[in-house]
Amino acid sequence: MEIITSPADMAAWSAATRKSGLTIGLVPTMGALHEGHLSLVNESQKRTGATVMSIFVNPTQFGQGEDYDAYPRVLEADAEKARAVGCAAVFAPPASAMYPVGYKTYVDVEELGGKLCGRARPGHFRGVATVVLKFFNIVRPDEAFFGQKDAQQAIVLKRMVLDLNVPVTLTVCPTVRSRDGLALSSRNAYLTPAERAAAPAICKGLTAAASLYLAGERNAAKLIAAVKAILAASPLIVPEYIEIVDTVSLQSLDVIDGPVLMAVACRTGVSRTRLIDNTVLGGSL
Repeated sequence: MEIITSPADMAAWSAATRKSGLTIGLVPTMGALHEGHLSLVNESQKRTGATVMSIFVNPTQFGQGEDYDAYPRVLEADAEKARAVGCAAVFAPPASAMYPVGYKTYVDVEELGGKLCGRARPGHFRGVATVVLKFFNIVRPDEAFFGQKDAQQAIVLKRMVLDLNVPVTLTVCPTVRSRDGLALSSRNAYLTPAERAAAPAICKGLTAAASLYLAGERNAAKLIAAVKAILAASPLIVPEYIEIVDTVSLQSLDVIDGPVLMAVACRTGVSRTRLIDNTVLGGSL
């Protein structure tokens, strides 16, 4: 496995790999790898000839006062994990290579980036769309793999790929969870022991709502109320939003008559960690 830090070297590696007849899969990450990231590599291994993992803590998707400086950076350990699951290359550029002096160009997916998490994190999805499009242009993957935990991110990027005619297939893979249901996230490391014990309430609430849906409930307010009731018993987990939205437009819905995304964001009471999770009712992303 190669560790590549230069965008030009990464582009050259990809060109040589394609010339050899292999398709390329891309797994974009910010590092601090866990089993959720590695499951994306496993899927890429099944579907493409060579997998590239990007490891880059992207400054443009962090707002003022967010955890950019504190975000874990453990490249050596991450590279070992990537090697162990069969990555062909890790692309780990410095910020100065991705955003050199004089950089001025950004990608803004209008409307979609301002909903759900975008309300609390203005500019976040502008940064995500920008860096992912740069990765697509550098690596030129045939297929890119993202986790459903970051559902809004996947929806925003699907729109970007469609609107800008980007020649890549975007595949959304199931959320990987711990045994108690908590969605795996690098930020889980911030949780206090009490918060970690309480955090599975988010998944528990979504599961309760999904059960009501399967029993025939189509009133969005009643499904949201089911999640709120479970979270109310966990004072360390404070909802920021609980919404049911269209899986393409992210428009809020009152009545479910097709596939929908039920998305939740919470803040923990002590460490102020932001946790997100979701379920798709009646379909898939």
